[in-house]
Amino acid sequence: MNLELLESFGQNYPEEFDGTLDSLSIAVTCAFNKRGTLLAVGCNDGRIVIWDFLTRGIAKVISAHVHPVCSISWSRSGYKIASASTDNTVCIWDILSGECEQKYRFPCPVLKVQFEPRSMERLLVCPMRHAAVLVDTTGGHKVLPIDEDGDLNISASFDRRGDYVYTGNAKGKVLVLDSHTLEIKASFRIILGTSSATAVKSIEFARRGDWFLINTADRVIRVYDSKEVLACGKDGEPEPIQKLQDLVNKTMWKKCCFSGDGEYICAGSARQHALYIWEKSIGNLVKILHGTKGELLLDVAWHPVRPIIASISSGVVSVWAQNQVENWSAFAPDFKELDENVEYDERESEFDLTDEDKSVASGADDKEDTDMEVDVCSIEPVAAFCSSDEENENTGCLQFLPIAPEIEDPEDAWTPADTNLPTSGQGTGPPPAKKKKYKSYDVALENTSDAEVHPLLSSRTKDKQVLGGKKAAGRPRK
Repeated sequence: MNLELLESFGQNYPEEFDGTLDSLSIAVTCAFNKRGTLLAVGCNDGRIVIWDFLTRGIAKVISAHVHPVCSISWSRSGYKIASASTDNTVCIWDILSGECEQKYRFPCPVLKVQFEPRSMERLLVCPMRHAAVLVDTTGGHKVLPIDEDGDLNISASFDRRGDYVYTGNAKGKVLVLDSHTLEIKASFRIILGTSSATAVKSIEFARRGDWFLINTADRVIRVYDSKEVLACGKDGEPEPIQKLQDLVNKTMWKKCCFSGDGEYICAGSARQHALYIWEKSIGNLVKILHGTKGELLLDVAWHPVRPIIASISSGVVSVWAQNQVENWSAFAPDFKELDENVEYDERESEFDLTDEDKSVASGADDKEDTDMEVDVCSIEPVAAFCSSDEENENTGCLQFLPIAPEIEDPEDAWTPADTNLPTSGQGTGPPPAKKKKYKSYDVALENTSDAEVHPLLSSRTKDKQVLGGKKAAGRPRK
């Protein structure tokens, strides 16, 4: 109910800067969980910082990798998170315990990792200059087929329900594959004018609806309907619903995403810390959010439910939200805002059970006096938390992490109740339990080169500003 009241008025996109989240190290990538209550931030020292987004406080710090985290993905339940690092590894972490459950070593850099939307058993991994790979938790893997042209600069993504995998290459060819049989269901090529093609940089799906966007090297964001793409079949020619671009500055786009309801599209500039927001149905630019001048954008994530955007630049997470103005008349139209206290004159029988002074009751007053039964037991599912093909909310998901408050002046006999929290104090209790050994797998891929350097590392050597002047990438192994 509160969520519906919150979003009943005004626009559903952020309009101003709303503070920063300092993760104590340089932030590189971020992702919201399904409900938007937790924000995972991957840092360049290998740590994953979990923020409680409602209190804007750090709920947990996972010492995940030694080298920078370049991609993270939440499972649908929120109990696990997958991370990819520049050391060519992909790991699955248990959020509550902070322990590693699975570790996959690749022979080349990994650009992206994504959980299957409806399952925790499979991961989609995009290695550098190699076809995308589907990895399951038992250690097996399947290499996705590529187009006949043999281009290996592949970007891939699951669709909203995980039934299909969409892949795009540097020659503009997009393939739609069945995620289980790996059969090609549809394909098309993005062509400029009559002949020349443009490279596919990323593919992103909306959380609601059947739309997806393709960010291409020609500085244009194309929005498609997945049903139309599937209906066109192989070598089809589906027309994009919208073509979004910055006609004035011809901006290249670093990262694009949909709003939680799929009605807006946000794109982060590759040149500066600027966020462009378009309305999908019309295609008009509704807002440009400008960050600090001179900063470069690394990642953008839109809150799944509310009009909030998190962006990363210079190692800091910036939060963009609406300007919330208290308007009590929206809840009670007869409320009057007073500049100062006014003495109220109470009528004789105003708060009596029966109004003895009332002579003749009007019809409207009789209706107000009738008792109404208010149902406070049944819980109606919130539409924002339900999928289109499900009637009820996914109540088994992890929404919050338990944390203990920090006590400034503890008593003499006080001891912390939980020694597993990210605090510097050491308890005097029993020794911690031995860590459970994670399962490690080596993923063998053909035609890969050990000399490949991850783009995140190569860009850091060219541009010192991304480091924010704090410290170099990586942290010493304990």
